[in-house]
Amino acid sequence: MTFVDRLTARHGPLPAADPPRTDRVGGELRGVLGRFATGVTVLTTGRDTPQGMTANSFTSVSLEPPLILVCVKRTAALHDAILTEKAFAVSVLSGAQKDVAKYFADRTRPRGSREFDAVDTTPGQHTGAPVLTGAQAWLECGLAAVHDGGDHSIFLGSVLDIGRAESDDPLLYFGGGFHRLSA
Repeated sequence: MTFVDRLTARHGPLPAADPPRTDRVGGELRGVLGRFATGVTVLTTGRDTPQGMTANSFTSVSLEPPLILVCVKRTAALHDAILTEKAFAVSVLSGAQKDVAKYFADRTRPRGSREFDAVDTTPGQHTGAPVLTGAQAWLECGLAAVHDGGDHSIFLGSVLDIGRAESDDPLLYFGGGFHRLSA
């Protein structure tokens, strides 16, 4: 019996979801969600043809087993690359990496073999995905599951390897802009 089956047996079925709202809620959702400060990451994949993108939809899921999740828009080039590679890396950016965040968010950046010419990386030991030098922390993940998330896919990653810097200077995203913690 699955976890959801046990919950349903104990508490009854979940209520039916309300239909999506396209009125005020839909129009203002980005602004409301922008009031929640997040860390900033660069997701990468690809041993032979690496690809990357800036993302702040990243969170821990479980310590045992070690699982994280990232959300990637279905139309993003990285989406299909993660599905093909079945692996990815997450570099948690430091406060000094604002330009790196902007670079990987820029849809006009070079693609293919030149995409990573502007940054220093090390290939992940398990996945070959680029890990960004100077990041606050990094994780290498095998793709454990994919879930529907509306216009995004929710990629569940099984953590294969990790690392972190000694400094405490994360890059944050809040209110449509990048910020650093003040002392």
